[in-house]
Amino acid sequence: MWDMQGTVASFDETTRSGHLLTDQGMSITFAAESLADHIRHLRIGQRVFVETDGPTDTASSISIFPTPR
Repeated sequence: MWDMQGTVASFDETTRSGHLLTDQGMSITFAAESLADHIRHLRIGQRVFVETDGPTDTASSISIFPTPR
């Protein structure tokens, strides 16, 4: 289940990490490991689905469309 949706605020193509802003206004960082297999590139302003492990400011999983788990 996807916890929330957000918008990509930054993305480093070299490290494949960055941060996003959720619809609730929270800033969340993400590492390359959190990107779903289908993601090759993210652009600033792109909408994404975000899953976190509890109340945290770090994403555990990011997808550009909701995939069944």
